[in-house]
Amino acid sequence: MYWFRAKTYGWGWTPSTWQGWAVTVVWGAGFIAWLVYRVSIKGADAGPLFDLTTVSGAVVLIAVFSFVCWLKGEPLGPWRWGR
Repeated sequence: MYWFRAKTYGWGWTPSTWQGWAVTVVWGAGFIAWLVYRVSIKGADAGPLFDLTTVSGAVVLIAVFSFVCWLKGEPLGPWRWGR
């Protein structure tokens, strides 16, 4: 059984089981926690390295979530215009 089904409109996945929703909620909480953590340590002289680290962490979290969706989701085809 797929945890994520292909979206009816557009391209991507949406949770379809409790496992998919659990992964989505945990990922969302982790993403928000990462951003809150990065903002809380930002000093007056954070500079561009702070921004690069923050964006890099966000990209890694998004890539991991996308990989889980790809593993546990329906195969994606072309853009969907509805059924």
